Amino acid sequence: YYMAFVDELLNKSKQANKTIVLCEGEDKRVVEAASKIVKDGIAKIILIGTKEECESVAPGIDLTGIQIVDPATSSETDKYAELLFKAREGKINKKTGNPEYATVEDAKNYILKDRTMFGALILKAGDADGFVSGACHSTANTLRPGLQVIKTAPGIKTVSSSFIMVAPDSGNKYVPEGVTVFGDCAINIEPSAEELCDIAIASAETAKNIAGIEPKVAMLSFSTKGSGNDSKFFDTVSKVQKATELAKEKSPDLALDGEFQFDAAVAPEVGELKAPGSKVAGHANVFVFPNINAGNIGYKICQRMGGWMAIGPICQGFAKPLNDLSRGCNIDDIIATVAVTALQA
Repeated sequence: YYMAFVDELLNKSKQANKTIVLCEGEDKRVVEAASKIVKDGIAKIILIGTKEECESVAPGIDLTGIQIVDPATSSETDKYAELLFKAREGKINKKTGNPEYATVEDAKNYILKDRTMFGALILKAGDADGFVSGACHSTANTLRPGLQVIKTAPGIKTVSSSFIMVAPDSGNKYVPEGVTVFGDCAINIEPSAEELCDIAIASAETAKNIAGIEPKVAMLSFSTKGSGNDSKFFDTVSKVQKATELAKEKSPDLALDGEFQFDAAVAPEVGELKAPGSKVAGHANVFVFPNINAGNIGYKICQRMGGWMAIGPICQGFAKPLNDLSRGCNIDDIIATVAVTALQA
């Protein structure tokens, strides 16, 4: 399942023919991945760095076809500085109490030092279709420029993440397609009902556009249709119920239901028993967890004990596609993330 899924992902990405900016020309894995992506026609690549730097970190790697952009010498740097200044005009730095960028010159000095922000501005300007960073930067460093200059998609207030989970070769009787989507297991710690609603709608998009499945979304809980109650403690059941209502209002055509325990969401015999008449119960393929504890634990159990493969976290909710690599990533991870980003564009 996994190899077939990744091959399909790469093939779709080749057909999409998008330009993706990779921000870390100082990282050997990123340079090697860029070379392979361009050679295999998976995407066009803009790599931020200098030719000398790329050659020194990845000696012998063929850089043909990669557009290497050095902020210090790029003819576009002034344009990007202007863009950043405008995007952040009037914003005050909380630490200093001064404007973030008092002048365009300040913005320019900043992007000459911060390649992640420079990459986000290439995307903002429409000079690339997507952005990938994080091989040697923290998640916060990768997402901050996204939140500051790319901002969220229309109608969505929440940036979230999901994992595409791919079944082991033995398959799974409850997931005939061999692919599901789990959200949000990485970004939102304790999402509100409104945020859960956004996560559900964005995860359904990821399921459709990237996982290639027709989404059936289950809003998960330890309770099914009011069977459990934690109002004395945290009130998570009512939160998931409210999120389900909001998502149905916001996206009436989406197959979405809840609140469900996991077995009621995925096993037809339990779904029919606990939620008769539901179109989603027992047949879900997109799972929205009530908080990051449940989500992070859930996907890791699936991965380690079930032998499923996790692709992600995939960022959702940005106005333009922007993804974060884990610092332990390998070349194949970078290539898969670039392909996912291309399909989000």
